[in-house]
Order: sequence, then structure tokens, then C-alpha cells
Amino acid sequence: MLKLILFFLAFTYVAIAACLFKQWLIMFQQDHGTRLQQRLSIALLVIATILWPIVVPFAYLELLSKSKKDKEITKLMLEQLKHDSYQN
Repeated sequence: MLKLILFFLAFTYVAIAACLFKQWLIMFQQDHGTRLQQRLSIALLVIATILWPIVVPFAYLELLSKSKKDKEITKLMLEQLKHDSYQN
């Protein structure tokens, strides 16, 4: 039973890593600014793929913080627009 669980975990890890590698490789190929540092970019891509259980949560937290900041800015802009419309 333990071997089956370990096999499932290993398979899941490799399957997710393969999907992430494919998506990240497509993004790197679309970014034309990485041509000069292609070796470094590929090394970074391999490291991020291997360490995806650590990389993905941190990237998600960064996206959440940016989203929260954008919401605050949007709220301030809407309040300013309302204030300006009341003065006119």
C-alpha cells in the first residue's frame, strides 16, 4: 500500500513538473528579451521546474499581493472620481 502511495505521489510530482515546464518554456520562447541570456534562462527554468512545490506557492502569494494593491488603487481612483463629480 505504501509503495502505491509513493508511486502516486511521484507520478503526480513528475506530471505537474512536466506541465509547468511546458508552459514556462512557451513563455520563455515568447519573451524576446531572453535571447542574450538563454543559457541562464534555461537553467532557471530547469531549477524552477524541479522546485515547483516551493516556486508555485510563492508566485501565487506575489500575485495575490499585486491583486490586492491593484484593488486598493482602483478603489482610490473611483473615490476620487466620485468626489470630483460631486464638486462639478
